[in-house]
Amino acid sequence: MPQSKITNIMIEFEHIKKLSRTSPSKIVLLIMDGLGGLPHTKTGKTELESAKKPNLNRIARDSLCGLTDPVSPGITPGSAPGHLAIFGYDPVKYNIGRGVVEALGIDWDLKPDEIAARGNFCTVDDKGIITDRRARRIPTAKNTELCRALNKIAINGVEISMLPVKEHRFVLILHGEALSPDLADSDPQQAGLAPRKIEALSPQAQRTAEIANEFVSQARKLLRVEVSANMVLLRGFSRRPDIPLIPEIYKLKPAAIATYPMYRGLAKLVGMQVLPGGETITAQLNSLHLYYADHDFFFVHFKTTDARGEDGDFRAKVQAIEELDNALPNLLNLDPEVLIITGDHSTPATLAQHSWHPVPFMLRSKWCRPDNVTEFSERACLAGGMGRFPAMEIMPLAMANALKLDKFGA
Repeated sequence: MPQSKITNIMIEFEHIKKLSRTSPSKIVLLIMDGLGGLPHTKTGKTELESAKKPNLNRIARDSLCGLTDPVSPGITPGSAPGHLAIFGYDPVKYNIGRGVVEALGIDWDLKPDEIAARGNFCTVDDKGIITDRRARRIPTAKNTELCRALNKIAINGVEISMLPVKEHRFVLILHGEALSPDLADSDPQQAGLAPRKIEALSPQAQRTAEIANEFVSQARKLLRVEVSANMVLLRGFSRRPDIPLIPEIYKLKPAAIATYPMYRGLAKLVGMQVLPGGETITAQLNSLHLYYADHDFFFVHFKTTDARGEDGDFRAKVQAIEELDNALPNLLNLDPEVLIITGDHSTPATLAQHSWHPVPFMLRSKWCRPDNVTEFSERACLAGGMGRFPAMEIMPLAMANALKLDKFGA
């Protein structure tokens, strides 16, 4: 049975800074994006329970396990809040717009007078209803071609840059005076609805809303001849924030290995060095070996579990879990002092979108107290020693198990 959950007072960064110290030990944080799932209607098993995963199960037997809430019970997190919570940031206090991390992820040096928005090319029918939010995941080369065409859009008083990211994703940069990021999204986050009009959330943002809506209107006219990518969706309007950095808070020398630009951007934002990675988990773990001596904290991001969940492809998500499991011996050969495997949120294939369900978690170190969990899955982790707990507690646990935190108080 899981431990009864005690309501904890979260320790603030100012205290963590005083307690943190350097040590030779290594922390590896492997995030399987969108890890959590729901039972299949025919088998009653989640994707994680359905997968053949001997290495994940082996790690679980030596670990302290549980389920995490990225933001709060019942709240469905975006990718940025889910990751920030794992890195120890209060995702409500540090509500980072998606546009910023996408821009940083493609190495755009966002200026103080620039607004960034995350964009999707999408498919709408002849009535303007979204039929595919991801435009059938168009190739990145097609994305680049469309961005080049949309960069010709001209609106008085603002410079516009359309930057391709990957597949259907792009970044919109608005550069000009008196712009405000206080804008609602045009993306309704589901098919079957029309794109929303971009609304100003403050009086100061009214002009920026008008600019953004004019951009969308012109973009739709230019894209009307396209079969799949015939409309754009915008969300996460934001400026670059000033936030505390991981090297300052935890006295770590952190590095990130991530394939998707958004996660590289988020890593940069919190002070991690982004390392070359490659497109597969095998290539990413090879990079971990190559740079292992240079850093004491590694964030390794695996995207495929989330992508297949969003596609609604249960079997493909199972295969993604098995792909990662097959690659794990390369990581285990390094034998880091602390190994944490978890997800930033759940993306059940049965819902084909992010969800509010808590996320499996396990921590292995020579100084942890392993529980009785023998399988890495949602149901098994619920019975783990950590029970169900806030994701913000992960970093203090990692630091403590790496012997990188001093005693609090006399």
